[in-house]
Amino acid sequence: MVTKRNIFKGLGIALVTPFNEDGTVDYQSLEKLLHYQLDNGADFLCILATTGETPCLTADEKSRIKKLVVDTVGGRIPIVVGCGGNNTAAVVEELKSADLRGISGILSVCPYYNKPSQEGLYQHFKAVASATQLPVVLYNVPGRTGVNMSAATTVRLARDCANVVAIKEASGNLEQVDEIIKNKPAGFDVISGDDALTFPMVACGAVGAISVIGNALPKEISRMIRLEFNGEYAAAREIHHRFTELFSLLFVDGNPAGVKAMLHEMGLVKNVLRLPLVPTRISTMQKFREILKELKIN
Repeated sequence: MVTKRNIFKGLGIALVTPFNEDGTVDYQSLEKLLHYQLDNGADFLCILATTGETPCLTADEKSRIKKLVVDTVGGRIPIVVGCGGNNTAAVVEELKSADLRGISGILSVCPYYNKPSQEGLYQHFKAVASATQLPVVLYNVPGRTGVNMSAATTVRLARDCANVVAIKEASGNLEQVDEIIKNKPAGFDVISGDDALTFPMVACGAVGAISVIGNALPKEISRMIRLEFNGEYAAAREIHHRFTELFSLLFVDGNPAGVKAMLHEMGLVKNVLRLPLVPTRISTMQKFREILKELKIN
């Protein structure tokens, strides 16, 4: 049996897609943001997923973004690319036909809208894993998909599929997270998919986060995770508590509206999203300005 090994540990960035005022992809700002991540502690990147507004990107844009990221990173850190959906055959076909040179793994979300059973989820991900030789990171986010993948189904997939190496858990259920960690096979890991819960999840045994706030604060969030890895929980807790208000504010007007507002205030991207998403309210933007000024982040 092949030994399972997850390389996606520490701080992963759920990368945003910057846009220009006319709505086109801002490749210049994307490259600038990538260098900002590389210079400030990011351990891996997660591209073309939820935070990247991927459903609103064309096939050509996705291809250009992927190439830019791969070329800019130059093999320095792993890259996970989003590839999921609620049509199993279509996901399998995409994996078989996609150009995945320079990509280290696949992030695949639970099928949304059609609300499959636990057996349906198992069969879906088993088919996805069989369609690629790359490591697969499962993504459980019931708040978006309408279905929760149980701990038992996650562990079953981890045991039955050699290249299913981790799960990005964003259920918000720490009991479920603990159940996975307790029963998982060696080499399979849990990754936090919720910034507000990264501190307690790593304390429970998660190996890091795929972070939204990490777009703006890679150095700080990376340091928090590393402190926890070293058992320095008091110092890590201080960082966690420092950003508690930001964790909530990021999602009050939806994701990635919050983090794009924050990045805009920091001068890294324009505050532009694609419909049906819209920028944060003026009141939310003002709160970002106040908090960033108080935290001395600009």
